[in-house]
Amino acid sequence: MTPEQFLELARVLPEPLLLLSGEGHILAANQPAIALVGLHRQELQEKKIFDLVTEPAGKIAKYLQACSRSRALVFGSLTLRKNDGQHLVCRSEGAVIQPASPDASALILLRLEKRGIASGNFVLLNQKIDELAKEIQRRKQAEEALSKANQELELRVEERTNALTATLNELQRTQTHLIQAEKMSSLGQMVAGVAHEINNPVNFIYGNLPHTKSYTEDLLRLVQLYQQHYPNPPLEIQEEIKTVELDFLQQDLAKVIESMKVGTERIREIVLGLRNFSRLDEAELKKVNIHEGIDNTLMLLQHYLQGQNGHIEIQVIKEYGQLPLVKCYPGQLNQVFMNILTNAIDALEEKRSYLSLEQQEISINSLCQNPQIHIRTDVVEGKWVVITIADNGLGMTEEVVSKLFDPFFTTKPVGKGTGLGLSISYQIVEKHEGKLQCHSTLGEGSEFIITLPIEDDDWSLGNGHGKLPITHY
Repeated sequence: MTPEQFLELARVLPEPLLLLSGEGHILAANQPAIALVGLHRQELQEKKIFDLVTEPAGKIAKYLQACSRSRALVFGSLTLRKNDGQHLVCRSEGAVIQPASPDASALILLRLEKRGIASGNFVLLNQKIDELAKEIQRRKQAEEALSKANQELELRVEERTNALTATLNELQRTQTHLIQAEKMSSLGQMVAGVAHEINNPVNFIYGNLPHTKSYTEDLLRLVQLYQQHYPNPPLEIQEEIKTVELDFLQQDLAKVIESMKVGTERIREIVLGLRNFSRLDEAELKKVNIHEGIDNTLMLLQHYLQGQNGHIEIQVIKEYGQLPLVKCYPGQLNQVFMNILTNAIDALEEKRSYLSLEQQEISINSLCQNPQIHIRTDVVEGKWVVITIADNGLGMTEEVVSKLFDPFFTTKPVGKGTGLGLSISYQIVEKHEGKLQCHSTLGEGSEFIITLPIEDDDWSLGNGHGKLPITHY
């Protein structure tokens, strides 16, 4: 993305947005960001982010490095030094953007927001969590010190500790929901803006292609009539015919127009997939086609699945059964599919890096298998829809699997994973009165099983799919 493309995109968004280089240079800013800082656009683009904040340069550099390495949003706090001398504390959300070319350095999109009531709630919530954590620690120390004391007193301390632990866990779940809600709000607004901006020009091009094809065919017929009635044109025309390769042009022009049509249809499908995936207008329970949600998610991950920009090519095998429409929150369920599929892709990428190691306990035969993700859907006992997503990556130990759905637990490097994806997915499936399970064996891959309840009247509103054959994506 170039600064010009960024400004065209950011123009429709109300949030203050800055486009930075990996070294902190301010490449572009939209009008809300200019108004927030209080500088002219030219003055702002001549500065670095280090010039605008009060935090130490080393701290800001580490934050930009974390943004450059992570595919997820990286949260932070910046104190802006405004042009009028005042200081303004802002929350920041940084994300890396695909550069305009593979040789270009990383571009970082930075979203700023004045710290208001929501930020205050986050601060108070974190303070409360810290206070409760300290209180639990003090209670546990008191329990050890009074181990020889009255049994009734020990029981009361234990009960109090359990109550505080339950409260802490509940606050942590609330915290993860707040983070996810804010992240999805920003993502949804950006997806809607991008889809809208792309859709208008693509529809204009797509609508004009039939006319272009018709006009071209008319012109070619006219040229053929001229050739029939004037078989011996002047020498200058004959030389021009050879220069433009008229015969080839007549054959290839129709193919070019058809390829343009295929390309615009593909862009329209991507825009539709973006809208369906975010499902911003569907905040209530409704009956949806589960297969459409999976396919839309796969479409958004094509960049990784097709092996572009250094990623390995991953084969996706879909074995869809006959499913009714399932009553759910579509946008939330799509997030579950996205989190699980993204983890599967990461596991297969990690598997490739292990191939270069000389010593390991994992079987070389299992490592050399073609990277695959296998998706199956079926109905069990007429009461449950079961979605299975399996990969043939490295797999996990029993100890890792036992902690997989805990908040903030992650095996990924710093800056790459937050430890919230699977925890939130587990809570979403529980909210749907379903189950999310994981089976994994080290060296043999992992399998996630999503089980969702269906109602008796769902079959009358089925999606029309019979038992589908296995398909490869």
